[in-house]
Amino acid sequence: MAVSEIESEAEPQRPILPGAGRGVTIGIACGLAAALIWGVQAVVSRQSVADGLTAADVTILRFAAAGLLLLPLAWRRMRPFPVGALGWRRALLLTLLAGAPYSLALVGGAAFAPALHSSIVTPGLIPVFTAALVFLVLGERASPARLAGLALVLLGVLLFSWEALADTPSRAGAWIGDLLFVLTAVMWSLFGLLTKRWGADAVDVTIVTCLLSLVSLPLVALSMPVTLLQAEAGAVILQTLYQGVLVGVGALFFYTRAVALLGAARAALFLPLVPVVTAAAGVALLAEWPSRLEVAGMVIVISGMTLALRARTG
Repeated sequence: MAVSEIESEAEPQRPILPGAGRGVTIGIACGLAAALIWGVQAVVSRQSVADGLTAADVTILRFAAAGLLLLPLAWRRMRPFPVGALGWRRALLLTLLAGAPYSLALVGGAAFAPALHSSIVTPGLIPVFTAALVFLVLGERASPARLAGLALVLLGVLLFSWEALADTPSRAGAWIGDLLFVLTAVMWSLFGLLTKRWGADAVDVTIVTCLLSLVSLPLVALSMPVTLLQAEAGAVILQTLYQGVLVGVGALFFYTRAVALLGAARAALFLPLVPVVTAAAGVALLAEWPSRLEVAGMVIVISGMTLALRARTG
């Protein structure tokens, strides 16, 4: 695909918040909903480790629930079944980026690095990678205001994660988890950009990634450690409902819809809110209070996101 062809479809230059229309308002709401779900996901994923579940367990529960839940809709909607208008090539690529492989990398990283890293490294780097991809592929230059917003986001993420990252050298193998989180940031940035480039329908993308991941679960079960039969029923139900229904269906739909309405670069700017939500959920559910440095980081992240959202495309 020629770069000139992609450039012709670059997003129009317009402000996001001032004078925003109904579509933009819905896009912002979808971005916030996705950030909320993913923020609490870090706490739920941490609980899965405490309950003795593996990354394969969580991935199986997530896509078994999501895939079966969406199967009736897919049967009525997707023609040809199960990929619909996306076609097999695009469907497979999006599934590789946001389906079972993404889940395995994200949940698997928590086995090596502190749980807080998952809500800092991935959401913090996604806007950076997305902005870089948008510039390289679409030729869309970020305005000085947006660059300043991204810089504030990076500074806020750094402050928020400073104390957690300080422990990394003392944790054997923690760098493996961080690398997996960097990988997931790259995967999700590509996913967001491709869904926008292809004009992919949010419902179709959600269905395809869940159904194709569902088909891959036997391979996951045969090739990775699985402890579902030994796990308590409560732990299995929690992960099934949250990871399968809210994360597997809800968050993916909300984020894809935000990309369609706001564009990949602007939709990605909601993701730095994830560590903020994680900190709040940690206080409410785990009685873990953030430090003053982490609170300062959260404030800067929100400020940077707001500035970048208000900025025009350069």
